[in-house]
Amino acid sequence: MKNINKGQLVEMVAKQTELSKKDVSMVMETLLDVITEEIRKGHKVTITGFGTFKTTKRAARQGRNPQTGESIKIPAATMPKFKAGKGLKDAVK
Repeated sequence: MKNINKGQLVEMVAKQTELSKKDVSMVMETLLDVITEEIRKGHKVTITGFGTFKTTKRAARQGRNPQTGESIKIPAATMPKFKAGKGLKDAVK
């Protein structure tokens, strides 16, 4: 399995759209910033055919330190979540 980083993704999009890497990079950074800000506010961001970004609440719970076996308290947290849409799921099958 090949891993593709952000720079390679920018390069591929620039090649396909014939836009400059600088422009594609700026759009990608802005898109990620907007998605991050909206889910930080508790909003759900849906890109039809691709998927949905949202946050979920994770309750506080008891855990165990694997090195010492000591019981520890893991605090509640808000976590980002992505759910793939039908179009993405179908494309990957």
